[in-house]
Amino acid sequence: MIIQSKRVWVAEQFVAVQVEIEDGKIKAINDYGEKAVDFDFGNQRIVPGFIDVHTHGAYGYDTNEPALEGLFKWAATLPKDEGVTSFLPTTVTHSEDVLLKAVENVAKAMKKDYNGAEILGVHMEGPYLNLENKGAQPAEYILKTDLLQFQKYQTAANDQIKYITMAAEADPNHQLIKYCAVNKIAVALGHASASYDEIVRAYGNGAVSMTHVHNGMPLYNHRNPSMAGAAYRLRSLYGEMVGDLNHVNPVIMNNYFTIKGDYTILISDSLLAKGFAKGIYKIGGQEFEIRDNGSAYLLGGDTLAGSTMRMNIGLKNLVEDCDIPFKNALKSCTINPARMLKIDDYKGELRSGFDGDITVIDDNYEIVQCYCKGKKQIQ
Repeated sequence: MIIQSKRVWVAEQFVAVQVEIEDGKIKAINDYGEKAVDFDFGNQRIVPGFIDVHTHGAYGYDTNEPALEGLFKWAATLPKDEGVTSFLPTTVTHSEDVLLKAVENVAKAMKKDYNGAEILGVHMEGPYLNLENKGAQPAEYILKTDLLQFQKYQTAANDQIKYITMAAEADPNHQLIKYCAVNKIAVALGHASASYDEIVRAYGNGAVSMTHVHNGMPLYNHRNPSMAGAAYRLRSLYGEMVGDLNHVNPVIMNNYFTIKGDYTILISDSLLAKGFAKGIYKIGGQEFEIRDNGSAYLLGGDTLAGSTMRMNIGLKNLVEDCDIPFKNALKSCTINPARMLKIDDYKGELRSGFDGDITVIDDNYEIVQCYCKGKKQIQ
């Protein structure tokens, strides 16, 4: 299959070329008009497929629910609705029994044939967090790290836990952080109250990222930088940001992206209510409300619990509302998360030998077409 456009994102710029795909991989980047094409997208923008590493659910399905059908529907809808070609289903802190079944369900799904976005593994958000900044995570299930318990989760997940959010101060002697580093599991620090020095030590012992910077952590203070200060100062520590313009002010997002460069990661932090109307829903045994702004709040208060944002809209928000250069914004949902997960040798760019994960967007950032490993998603 060969597609072309006058605007294809190659080498961090738009160029007029063809993308040739064979057996799910990009075979070649050809000169524009060099060969007969299967589809010419004119002047539409062809970019790498989006990667969402922090997403709890959508379209009525939640990762904590052990149901293959819901997970497959989610995977099938993501490319068409928002240009996502790969993702990490993300758990919410809960009981051991619930989490074991949840991660086992994701592992089962990964072994089967399914359509749509590729499931890259599991992101476990918790249960090793800090009650002080738990956000919408259920307090009754929050624990200190337990290496034997985590190994039980990883066994149930068939070694497919690829990313975990934990509080640095909930991990005595960095036992779990060091274990994850050795076993190539990316550790993000979040839902915590760690000091600046604690974050530095956690980074030194293997942590590579920070979960939804500014959310689930103490406020930035000019006399006590703590977690937010560490997110800016540790230049090679990746950091997620929810791009819905509700979780973080656009001015702060601009500051963060300007300082951090290639270590920014756009996430949706979406919930099962994505794709549904505003209203009251339940996740992790807790009720929350989707309001007019599209964000979720714990029922009866103003505690944010996630979003219903589509990733293509997150990209639009970064560029159009936060004044972030397109190159930097695009990298935050393509090559940057791929590098963080150490899959950047085959994901995140349009290059020969990489997976044929391709998203085509118009000038309003809406999805024109999407390809997952070369397979067309919008028929």
